[in-house]
Amino acid sequence: MARVEVGYLLPTREQDILGDYDLGRLVAQARRAEEAGLDSVWAGDSPVTRPRADPLLLLAAVAEATERVALGTAVLLPALRHPILLAHQLATLDRLSDGRVIAGMGGGFPNPATEAQFAAVGIGFARRIGRMEESIEAMRRLWSGDAVSFAGEHFAFEDVRLAPPPSRPGGPPIWLAGSGEAALRRVARIADGWLPYPPEVATYAKEREAVGKANPALYATLCLDDDPEKARRRLRTSIERYYNAPLEFIASIQALFAGTAQDAADWLNGYVEAGARHLVIRLATDDHEAGLEEFADRVLPMMKETR
Repeated sequence: MARVEVGYLLPTREQDILGDYDLGRLVAQARRAEEAGLDSVWAGDSPVTRPRADPLLLLAAVAEATERVALGTAVLLPALRHPILLAHQLATLDRLSDGRVIAGMGGGFPNPATEAQFAAVGIGFARRIGRMEESIEAMRRLWSGDAVSFAGEHFAFEDVRLAPPPSRPGGPPIWLAGSGEAALRRVARIADGWLPYPPEVATYAKEREAVGKANPALYATLCLDDDPEKARRRLRTSIERYYNAPLEFIASIQALFAGTAQDAADWLNGYVEAGARHLVIRLATDDHEAGLEEFADRVLPMMKETR
């Protein structure tokens, strides 16, 4: 079996919810994740709908504070940005981190709050997928280091050269979120990796077959407690505060788990058996220092049995 990697989502949104704006704590969490043996550190993106620290600026600080872990976005919304500027930021981050960037990207989940975010920056929500696809094509050209031109429906430019180029030829790998027929075709066609969060292992296994050679990952939320009922109550509080939506709705579309460390490892290993090769873990807790330690000490060793 191929090696399974495990990553940690920095609690940027949770920190904002709690009114804590000490970004140094997030950088320290990234260092702890590396020291604990995790393979990657991730940051989310949603400047208006779910406010938080800018993921690329934060990961630049993490790049300087770490040596080994991959640095990922889970997930970046490229449709909110111009591809020249985003390509420049990602190339600089990839150079700064010596080629450790994973550019996780998505179109934005269709709901009123996300639509309002696009409206706030003057971009039509209905055009987000086309903008994202064009952005990916344009960025890959720009990452060549040569002067390039591009002409699409949403973006056009001539003789643009960016410096510095990324550390890796072709730039950072691009992983796309999404489930469903259209999204899976898109992943197979233009992505280097797949970062979904289906709530059922069977769904993951079925969709995994449709993404071709894209590296199969998983975005999953865990709430750990030796008392499963207590874990479920804490999960509800965390999820409903994070999304401003009922737990039952979020659980119908996202991979969420509440329970003991052993059961969490068994649940994650089910996705591994279904083909997942990189697990991005978000912890539903108010104490992220203790939560990361608990995950690393109690769940990660059981995951290593499959790594």
